[in-house]
Amino acid sequence: MQRIVDTPAGDARLHWFPAARPRAVLLLGHGAGGGVEAPDLQALAAALPADGVSVVLAEQPWRVAGRRLAPAPAVLDAGWPAQFAAAAEAGLPVYAGGRSAGARVACRTSAGLGAAGVLALAFPLHPPGRPERSRADELLGTGLPTLVVQGGADTFGTPAEFPAPPAGHRLVEVPHAGHGFQVPKRAPLTRAAALEVITGAVADWLRR
Repeated sequence: MQRIVDTPAGDARLHWFPAARPRAVLLLGHGAGGGVEAPDLQALAAALPADGVSVVLAEQPWRVAGRRLAPAPAVLDAGWPAQFAAAAEAGLPVYAGGRSAGARVACRTSAGLGAAGVLALAFPLHPPGRPERSRADELLGTGLPTLVVQGGADTFGTPAEFPAPPAGHRLVEVPHAGHGFQVPKRAPLTRAAALEVITGAVADWLRR
């Protein structure tokens, strides 16, 4: 099921994967280099409805409009509240998150929107090769229960680079995985197994 949502940044397209008997909603935005077809987003959309969590994949206005480059962070943030409001219409707790740039938007906005928690997939802690340009403040300042799922070989920040998580934050590593949670062919973990690590960690977190 799809729905177009009008936002100050343009029309967004929400892709719904409803649970039969939902107890919560997980709203996820995509990254700056791709869309809702990202394997981790699709894996969560396939796995979580059976566990009572409806998943909403939010296709951002710049992608809906056919543009190739994401706008500035302030524009991304401006478009997010309307998408969150649409996901919250069912009256269920809404967990907000996303992968990469989508995770940053959720970290910056979720507390003000009334989210139940934040899911950060492949959080871009810093640009590749530029650890001095840390974005840790965004992640540490969510003010909400927060789950970070990070590839062990992510060039945007490995789990070892993250600061000690505050109370309510949890960091889960996907061994050998890169920023897109891809794994080398010779790694002891397959791509399918890496996605199972992600879906298992998120399902466990949401049950708590």
